[in-house]
Amino acid sequence: MKIVGLFFQGVLSLIIVGFLIYFLSGYDSAFEADQSCHSYLLNLSDKSGNLGCDHDTETHQWILYEIQDSSSTANIIKKFRYKFL
Repeated sequence: MKIVGLFFQGVLSLIIVGFLIYFLSGYDSAFEADQSCHSYLLNLSDKSGNLGCDHDTETHQWILYEIQDSSSTANIIKKFRYKFL
């Protein structure tokens, strides 16, 4: 019985640490993540216009990306995650 108790205690500890990491990291709102993405974009000073920021509603983050030619996918430079709840 002690092994089962230790197992559940370990699982509960992992869940608590996961919630703490989620709620203590990331931006507080989508607006803050948007502002950070566009600020980072302006500081890169890309003259070609190949950089952009886009909102991904599924993963709750703003993504700074670099557009490649039309035959390849975009390069993700940085992600700005915000808290959903």
